[in-house]
Amino acid sequence: MGEIIDDIAGFATAVAPMQALVGLDLGTKTIGVAVSDRLLGSATPLETIKRSKFTQDVAALMAIMKEREIGGIVLGLPRNMDGSEGPRAQSTRAFARNLTRLTELPITFWDERLSTVAAEKALLEADTTRKRRAEVIDHVAAAYILQGALDRLRHLRLG
Repeated sequence: MGEIIDDIAGFATAVAPMQALVGLDLGTKTIGVAVSDRLLGSATPLETIKRSKFTQDVAALMAIMKEREIGGIVLGLPRNMDGSEGPRAQSTRAFARNLTRLTELPITFWDERLSTVAAEKALLEADTTRKRRAEVIDHVAAAYILQGALDRLRHLRLG
């Protein structure tokens, strides 16, 4: 059974060395997926999974995690701008709890408040068409979430 580790430093010690991480941006209709390299230096947007039933969503995630030899999961936690947690954050925590029953991997959360805004800005700056932005926004947001966690992990290793 997997474990939810709220503390990023604790999560860092739970992840096996030289294994990549997966970052997830959970939406009501989609799950944005990003992956890191094995050195935990950079996050890359991978794909967006259209949500259906939990078991199907997790099966798609498990296939990605197995193929990429993932060592840990970073879930974007959608806090309100004042830092409080509303229904979306509670839904994300419930998803994590259900996921712990199906994987041994450690799971942590990363504040995702501005990830979609940052992803949208980057895509606009890249002059991406509206249609293309809609197709990629979720996994680009997942990469922002994962990159934030990776930067914090790197700071902890160097600190």
